[in-house]
Amino acid sequence: MTTTSPSPAPSAPPTTLPPVAAGGSGGASRPGLGSLGLFTVLLGASLPLVDFFIVNVALPTIDHDLSAGPALLELVVAGYGLAYAVLLVLGGRLGDLFGRRRLFLAGMAAFGVTSLACGLAPDAWSLVGARVAQGAAAAMMLPQVLATIHSSTKGPARARALSLYGATAGLSMVAGQVLGGVLVAADIAGTGWRSVFLVNVPVAAAGLLLAARTVPETRANRPAPVDLPGTLLLALALVTLLAPLTEGRAAGWPLWTWLALAVSPFAAGAFWWVERRADRRGAVPLVPPSLLGLVSLRRGLGLVFLLSSGFGGFMFVIAVALQQILGLDPVASGLALAPMALAFFGASLAGPRLVRRWGTRVVAVGGLFQMLGIGLLAWTAWRSWPDLTVTGLVPGMAIAGLGQGLQLPVLFRVVLSEVPAERAGVGSGVMVTTQQSALTLGVASLGSFFLSLSASDPAGRALPVTLLIQLVMVAATALLALRLPWTVAN
Repeated sequence: MTTTSPSPAPSAPPTTLPPVAAGGSGGASRPGLGSLGLFTVLLGASLPLVDFFIVNVALPTIDHDLSAGPALLELVVAGYGLAYAVLLVLGGRLGDLFGRRRLFLAGMAAFGVTSLACGLAPDAWSLVGARVAQGAAAAMMLPQVLATIHSSTKGPARARALSLYGATAGLSMVAGQVLGGVLVAADIAGTGWRSVFLVNVPVAAAGLLLAARTVPETRANRPAPVDLPGTLLLALALVTLLAPLTEGRAAGWPLWTWLALAVSPFAAGAFWWVERRADRRGAVPLVPPSLLGLVSLRRGLGLVFLLSSGFGGFMFVIAVALQQILGLDPVASGLALAPMALAFFGASLAGPRLVRRWGTRVVAVGGLFQMLGIGLLAWTAWRSWPDLTVTGLVPGMAIAGLGQGLQLPVLFRVVLSEVPAERAGVGSGVMVTTQQSALTLGVASLGSFFLSLSASDPAGRALPVTLLIQLVMVAATALLALRLPWTVAN
């Protein structure tokens, strides 16, 4: 069962943070984002990422209560992830067009309603449908967060906001499984697994009240209409890639999975051809190829993809290994990730000061720490299996979390550093789509490998071998980080 991120000068100056063109509704001035407004949009950013991971620990009880079976459990996760990934770039474009605050409010409201539908679902198919709708709501809301930050802050305030966004993103992915374990074990008012969805409802309601008062309205100065051909082709490319990878193993790799995988590269090629053609005609495509001409964005996206795919696979593998193989309860499984969350948060808060002094080499150093942490986890699992304990995982988890906290927030700043404010929604959508697609691919690839290996190897080598594969991915991230621009302009 599977479930469903120029050569440096020797003495570079400190990181500079020059202002960019305004992205407000009128273009004459940039509306400011205060501390409470920043808290509100970060709250909105946390909900979709928490929900991507929170369901992992609830799947066994969902299966028991709804008699779902492996294939439908796959769809509970994959339906959310697919709708989320496919519609993110469109959500960013709609925010540019109609106003980011307006789309944020609509997405937050829809997320609350669809979370309620998930929590009240009477059967497995109803839950799958509600999860797809929830993913679409998340795709409407999340791109507006980075676009609002990019369009309504500047200088040190933007650097701080982007670092906090990175901290929020990383913490949300870890906290999702921690919170899920606590809620399922608490069985509040007999709700069981339903509480992992129902908890979103009051949070979304509070977010709506805060956003209406504290989040400024911004939009592109020259908003472009929706690129329908580009939207449909991007959706086709992502669906034909992600759907078979997430569903294939549980379904036994039927013919449709291979046909979809064969279609995916052609759909991606057609998408790129249509976008380049629109760009040459002077139209505004869904993903302007000229945007990928920005060195910081192009190189940063590659690193976000590598880091997120490894992280998504890691989170799934750890959850399965601790719960379904070692038999730990949901709370113990979630608490095993607490040292990673704490170390990530501390490192991400220190990121802006470190970047001012050391530039983007912080990302490479973070990769070295993450390699050390993952290597320590692999060694611990190899040495202690099957008597692996949560306590034994603490050092490796903490060191790996420290490394991730030095990488992810800085990479978010790098990707968006040269994006003009009028394209903030597009740039944010492209980055978050890359991250979400990578998370899904990581779960499908590393997760499927781990499950296949563990089924045929009762000696417990599946976890350390899978972790060593992730270590190789982190090593590639650290090496490629050396090619990032030395400074980060925000």
